[in-house]
Amino acid sequence: MSAIALIVGAGSGLSASIARLFAKEGITVALAARQIDKLSQLSSEIGAATFAADVSKPDEVEQLFIDVENKVGSPNIVVYNPSFRVRGPLIDLDPTDVAKTLDITAYGGFLVAQAAAKRMLEQGGGAIFFTGASASVKGYPQSAPFAMGKFALRGLAQSIARELAPKNIHVAHFVIDGAIRSAVRPDPADKPDSTLDPDAIALTYLNILRQPRSAWTWEVELRPWVEHF
Repeated sequence: MSAIALIVGAGSGLSASIARLFAKEGITVALAARQIDKLSQLSSEIGAATFAADVSKPDEVEQLFIDVENKVGSPNIVVYNPSFRVRGPLIDLDPTDVAKTLDITAYGGFLVAQAAAKRMLEQGGGAIFFTGASASVKGYPQSAPFAMGKFALRGLAQSIARELAPKNIHVAHFVIDGAIRSAVRPDPADKPDSTLDPDAIALTYLNILRQPRSAWTWEVELRPWVEHF
């Protein structure tokens, strides 16, 4: 079976690093995001097809998988990377923004995992990976909505890992515990490797993907060597 990866919530950061590494390793890559204009350079670079979808809409998620199947093939690797956050004191939070945070960060993860699992069960196996954050295990002040969403995503991952692993579907949750390096957030000159290198994170995704099923992990934490935990 050829390896086909669908990266949902694709952008210029971690998901781009995962996409480049997967493509380099001979995996066919499909990229999905709400706005696909931002993906044109990456898609051209690695030869990836792009698809527009709102992960909080069940109909759009189902159509996404149908479109990917028709254009690329049925994905046997799915990476869920979208998130949305709103910050502020509890009493000042807009309920609409909180609902959006939960929809994109957690509910969308359920919809994508459900659609992926239906197909992987028919295929006889696959991998579903979720990108978590420090907020997956630590609720920070004035960040309740993000913690709610990421805690829920982690619970989803743990539950379906236990359900689907015996059916040859590897579910894993990645706790990204620290800031991810980018062009607009480089390491300070006097503090090298004080942020997470997205290419290094991507390598861990690939390593988890390649784990023998006699020794699967459902969760891994990644943090810079100077990060407190």
